[in-house]
Amino acid sequence: MRGWNRSFFGTACSRLFSVSAGLKLLSGLCALVVGLTGQESWGEVDPADWERAVNRGLEWLASQQSGRGTARGLGHWTATGGRYPTAMTALAGIALLCEGSTTTTGRFAPNIRRAVDYLVSRSQPNGLIGDPEQDDRYTYGHGFAMLFLSQVLGEEEDAARREELIDVLHRAVEFTARAQTSSGGWGYVSAADGQDFDEGSTTVTQVQGLRGCRDAGIVVPKEIIDRAIAYIRRCTLPDGGVQYNSHGGGGRPAITAAAIACLFSAGEYDSPYVQKLFNYCQRHLDNLSDRGLGHWHYAHYYYAQALYRRGGEEWRQYRDRLYARLIREQNPDGSWTQGYIGPVYTTALNLTMLQLEKATLPIYQR
Repeated sequence: MRGWNRSFFGTACSRLFSVSAGLKLLSGLCALVVGLTGQESWGEVDPADWERAVNRGLEWLASQQSGRGTARGLGHWTATGGRYPTAMTALAGIALLCEGSTTTTGRFAPNIRRAVDYLVSRSQPNGLIGDPEQDDRYTYGHGFAMLFLSQVLGEEEDAARREELIDVLHRAVEFTARAQTSSGGWGYVSAADGQDFDEGSTTVTQVQGLRGCRDAGIVVPKEIIDRAIAYIRRCTLPDGGVQYNSHGGGGRPAITAAAIACLFSAGEYDSPYVQKLFNYCQRHLDNLSDRGLGHWHYAHYYYAQALYRRGGEEWRQYRDRLYARLIREQNPDGSWTQGYIGPVYTTALNLTMLQLEKATLPIYQR
């Protein structure tokens, strides 16, 4: 059942999502309750503190959406200085979806609906989700938007809106295919706009977005993924670190963690190659130190996904320490402000990490 050839499975699942939405949410919540109230210990994390931190963070994030409380707001989020509206809207939307709300149910349903409306409105005739004039490094926003909208599609019950989302995502996949570089990766912009420049972190956003689309029933050509996985392998150094791009740049813990999540999305789970990447990340990320590590939240956003899907004692020990740190660093208003991109970005990533065990989104499930 693993891999990218499961077109029938992906299509069948997408047809069942709307029917089983309530059951999936109930199942995820039951699993969470067992984890919080059963015999399993959360170390130094009090489950009540975890719940309070998540709720405060979600309320703060929802309050930052543009036009909140008005009939005609744009419905988007931005980074510091108004940058990256597509990426920030998708990441904030994913954090709200992780709570269990959908476009029709839950306390954040209005926020999610407006986020979907905004991103659909940013779909360009060429398939790009975003605006090259406003979205600096628009490939990030495009990939995160594919991921968010594909998770929405799986739960969308309105026939007209489903058709609209299918059209947007189908054209988005086609754009991603055209934007792929000759090396098999992606850059900050399309291959044509960026003179064929490639970079590891943007490659991961595309692969995870494509996996979300495929699981929602959108056709994704297998050769796109095959070229992307070959690209990641070529960028891997002997010590297991994945370098900045195909031309060098040294091993990066953040990109390596993201590469593991990318490989999981492509169906590669237990190979010796994946273990080599895990070993590298364990050496650089397991102690949660900031020392010598850029993009701490980005790195742990992906490392947490990979360890959660792996499960076992390794995940539990890491989770306890990670959650304790995140709860400790939260601001009184519910936000997190570390990082130069801004509090919306950091808060959205942290909330997604904190809610992995709710298992509400297919892309993060074991």
